[in-house]
Amino acid sequence: MFSLSQRFQQTSNQALSFAIFAAAFVVATFCAQLYQDNVFGLSSSIGNIQPQINVRTSRFYGSVNGRPKENLKISFDLESDLTPLFNWNTKQIFVYLTAEYNGLKKPSVKSEVTLWDSIITDKEGAVISLNNAKSKYSVWDIEEKLSDRNLTFKLHWNIQPWIGPLVYGETNGESPVTLPQTKPKSQSARTSKRSEAV
Repeated sequence: MFSLSQRFQQTSNQALSFAIFAAAFVVATFCAQLYQDNVFGLSSSIGNIQPQINVRTSRFYGSVNGRPKENLKISFDLESDLTPLFNWNTKQIFVYLTAEYNGLKKPSVKSEVTLWDSIITDKEGAVISLNNAKSKYSVWDIEEKLSDRNLTFKLHWNIQPWIGPLVYGETNGESPVTLPQTKPKSQSARTSKRSEAV
C-alpha cells in the first residue's frame, strides 16, 4: 500500500506532466496559426523620413571629455496593419522602428538602433497610421560622426503571448536614407556673422 507522500508525489507528477503537455499543445497551435495567417509576410510603409542631426554634449551619453558629438532625431510617416498578429494567445505586441548602418572605422560591423516603439494591447490599435511622427529616442553613436551614413529603417514586432515563448519578426518594406552632412560650428558662425553685417 502506498504512503500519503507517495500518493502526493504520484499525483503531482501526473499534474505536472499534463500541464507540460497542455502548454506544448498551446504553443504548437499558436505558432501554427501564426504561420497560417502569414504573419511573417506582413508589410509596412515607412516614408517621409526627415533626419535632424545636432552637435551637442551630454553629461551621461555620447560626449567624451566634454566634446560635443552628433545626435540624431527623425520625423517619419508609418503605415502598417498588424492585426494578424493577434489571436487567442496574444497578450500584447511590442513594435519598434530601427535604423541599421555600417561603422565608419569598421564598415563590416553593423549597428542597429531603436528610434521609436509602442505597445499594442488590442486589435484596434494594431492598425498603425502615423504622419510626421517624432522619434521617441535620440541616437548617439559610439563614433563621433553620424552624418553622411546610409541608414536602413525597418519595422520590427515582438508578440508577447499568454503562454509560450516570445515571437520575433519584422515587416517587409525597408526605407534607405542617407544622412546629410553637418556644417562645422565655425562655418555656421561665420555665415551668421556675415548675414548680420549685411
